[in-house]
Amino acid sequence: MSEKTEVNEIVETSTVKPPHESFTDRVAASEAYRIEAAQFATKRALDALAQREDIHPEHRPDINYVEEKIGAADSFAMSFTKGLKHDKDTGLVSKPADFEAYRKAIVEGFVKRDDGDEPFTQEVPSTLEEGRPWEAPTAGQVFDLQGPDAQAVTMQKAPQLGDDELTLEMAEVYELALLRDVPFSAFREKQAGENGRKVDGSVTRLERLLDKGFRKRMMDASGRRLSAQNVFRGSSKGVDFGPYLSQFMLIGSRSLEQGKEEFGPLSGYINYGAQRIDQRVPVAQAGVNYMTDLESWIKVQDGGNVRDNGVLFDRSAQRRFMATPRDLATYVHDDALYQAYLNACLLLLSYGAPFDERFDALSGGRTEIPDPFTYRAAGGFALYGGPHILSLVTEVATRALKAVRYQKFNVHRRLRPEALAARMALLDNLENSVTEATFSKFSKMEGDLKPTLTEIRALNTNKSAFLPMAFQEGSPMHPAYGAGHATVAGACVTILKAFFNTDAVFFKKDGGLSIGAVENAAPMAFMASDDGSELVPDTGLSAPLTVGGELNKLAANISIGRNMGGVHYYSDYFDSIRMGEEIAIGLLKEQALGYPTDNFELTLEKFDGACEVISRDLVKLKKS
Repeated sequence: MSEKTEVNEIVETSTVKPPHESFTDRVAASEAYRIEAAQFATKRALDALAQREDIHPEHRPDINYVEEKIGAADSFAMSFTKGLKHDKDTGLVSKPADFEAYRKAIVEGFVKRDDGDEPFTQEVPSTLEEGRPWEAPTAGQVFDLQGPDAQAVTMQKAPQLGDDELTLEMAEVYELALLRDVPFSAFREKQAGENGRKVDGSVTRLERLLDKGFRKRMMDASGRRLSAQNVFRGSSKGVDFGPYLSQFMLIGSRSLEQGKEEFGPLSGYINYGAQRIDQRVPVAQAGVNYMTDLESWIKVQDGGNVRDNGVLFDRSAQRRFMATPRDLATYVHDDALYQAYLNACLLLLSYGAPFDERFDALSGGRTEIPDPFTYRAAGGFALYGGPHILSLVTEVATRALKAVRYQKFNVHRRLRPEALAARMALLDNLENSVTEATFSKFSKMEGDLKPTLTEIRALNTNKSAFLPMAFQEGSPMHPAYGAGHATVAGACVTILKAFFNTDAVFFKKDGGLSIGAVENAAPMAFMASDDGSELVPDTGLSAPLTVGGELNKLAANISIGRNMGGVHYYSDYFDSIRMGEEIAIGLLKEQALGYPTDNFELTLEKFDGACEVISRDLVKLKKS
C-alpha cells in the first residue's frame, strides 16, 4: 500500500532491542521475544472474544444446536450430514444418532487411546466400504507458534433457514449454474446477443428478490442495483471494474529477453525459476452437469467416491485460458489452495511491481536518487525481498486452513448448497418428516425461488430442482461455512497487499505491459477470448487496473469460483476472506516484533476499505 494512504490505526510496539553481546544474551532475547509475542497473541484473542461474545463457541457451543433440535423428526435438515446414510425418499440423514456420533467424534477425536494403551476409533457409522473420508475434521484443535490461534478468530452466524438472505444466496448459486458455460465477456455492461440476455435474465431474477426486501452482505451498505458488471463479483474495492477475471489468473510473466515470445503477458506462462507455470486449464465437458437425479444425489451424499476425470474432461480439447464459469470451477476444483497467490507474487516480482514504500528502501534502495535516510547498500532477499514474500504468502495458508476447519466442523456445520437444493427438489416428501415450522420455511423458500427454479427445471433433463453440479462428487467432505478457499484467499492476498504498493497500476509502456506507481498512464489489461484460445486486450477501460483491485478481485474469483461449481454460498466467501485477513494481520504483527535492527513497517488496505498499519515501533495516531 502507498505511504500516502491515510492511517487511522494505533499499532503495537516491541520491547525487544539489540545488541546481544553473547550467545547467552541472544538465547535470552529469543525467549523474551517468544514470551512477548505470546502475551500479545493472548491479549488479542481475549479482546476479540470480548467484542464477539455472541458468535464465539465459548458462548455458543453449537451455533446450529437450536436448529438441529427443533424436533427429533427434523433429522438435522440444515446440518452438514454428507458421509452418513441418507433416507432415499426425503434426503435427510437416516439415523439422527449417526450424526450425534459424528459430532462427538469431532470434539473428542476420531482416534483416541484407551488407558494410554491401544488406539480405538470412535463409533461413527461408515456408509460405503470405499467412501470419501471427512477432510481434517479435528484440524482446529492444533496449536501453532505464530499467528492467531485456530480458535481465536471467529465468523458471524451464517444466514439461517427462514432468513431472506439465505434464499437470495441459494438463488445466486442456482443462477451461476445456469450461466456455467456463458463466456465471461458477457459479464459486462450492455452485452448484446444470447449470452448477454442470459446474464441479464439472472440479474432480473436476483433483482426481483432484492426489490422484495431480500438483502445479502454485498448489498447491505450500498443498496446499489445489480448489473451484468457487478453481479457475482464480490464485495471489495476494484472487483467490479474491468474484466471479470483478475489479471493474475491470465497473464504471463514479463518477457525475459527482448524479442523473445516464450514469456510475456499474452503467453500465459509464468516464470518459475528455470521452469514455467501455464495459466491454461483442462476443458471440462460443456453443458454436462451432475447430481440432478435422486439416485446419483443420494450416492454422493452417502459419501460415494464417484469422480471420473475421463468423463469430466473433454479429452479432444486443448487446454485453454479460463473463459467461462465452468473453466474457473475447473481451476478451483484441483488447485493447491495458495497456488493463485504464489502465481500472483511471481508475476508482481517479474514485472518489478513496487513494494510498500517503506519496504522499497529496505529492499535495496530502489529510489532513483538515493536518500541517506532511506537508502542502504544491503539488498532485500531473506528480508523484504522475493524469497521473503514468496515463502510468507504460502506459509499463512496453513494457519487459515486450521482456523476455518474449526469453524466448519466445531461451530457451524452448515449444509452445502447441493443439500439445500435437495430440500427444494424433495419438498413434497418432507412434510411428514420435519416439524411444521421447518417445513413452512422450506416451502416459503421454494415459492420465493419460483422464477429461478423454473429455469433450473428447464435445464435439468428430468425437470428436477436439484442443483446442477460442475463436479461429479459435488462438494468436498466438510461443511460449507467457512470456506477453505476463501479463508486462504483472504490470508494470502492480505500478505501480498501488505508487501506491495497496491496503488500501482497496470499500464502500457513501450508497447508492452508494465506495473508501477505512475499517474496518467494508458491502461493495459487482458481477457480471454470467448473460446479461451488466446488472450485479447481489453479496450474498454476508462482507467488502469490497480494492483490492490486485482488482488481483491483474485480473492473474489477464487472464492466465488467455488460457488460456480455449486459447492459454496456467497456468505462463505464474504465472511471467510475477512477471517483470513485477520489471521494474516495477526501473523504479520507477531513477525514485526522480531525485527530488532530492520524497521518492519507497512500499511495495507483491508477488504472493507479500512487502513491497517503494522510496525515494530512506530505508532501512528488516529487521523483527526
